[in-house]
Amino acid sequence: MDRHTISVLTNDHPGVLQRVANLFSRRGYNIESITVGGCEIENLSRMIIVAAGNRQMRDQLILQLNKLIDVIQVTPLDAAPKLSRELMLMKLRATPGQRQEIISIAETFHCTIADVGMEALIVQVVGKTAQNNALLQLLKPYGLLELTRTGETAMSRP
Repeated sequence: MDRHTISVLTNDHPGVLQRVANLFSRRGYNIESITVGGCEIENLSRMIIVAAGNRQMRDQLILQLNKLIDVIQVTPLDAAPKLSRELMLMKLRATPGQRQEIISIAETFHCTIADVGMEALIVQVVGKTAQNNALLQLLKPYGLLELTRTGETAMSRP
């Protein structure tokens, strides 16, 4: 099954996200990740939706999304080169003896140590989902206390 990234430009009104999510639900498609935020045009929002499925499913979703009220534009980002990133925050157990080792691994992945406590620290990483997964597998054995991920956001390359 392929992963598809779709950019959806919408009016910034209450209920738009629910209508989009309901469309996926009614069709039986799972949203792997969705990011929503303001964009370059005032009073509009951009959703970046990642979903798994075949190309026929993606094309059907695009047709259905274009029929929704408040949807301005739907663009599949699979066809052209795109830049995509995900923000991930990991709270790790870190004794004073482990900290330098964790920081060294984090530096290899160009991460930031966002916060440090007596027995834990928070690593912040912005990268491709696969890179973030690799870092997570390396740091998990230190004691993963909490994890949060934004999901993928993307745009076509200039």
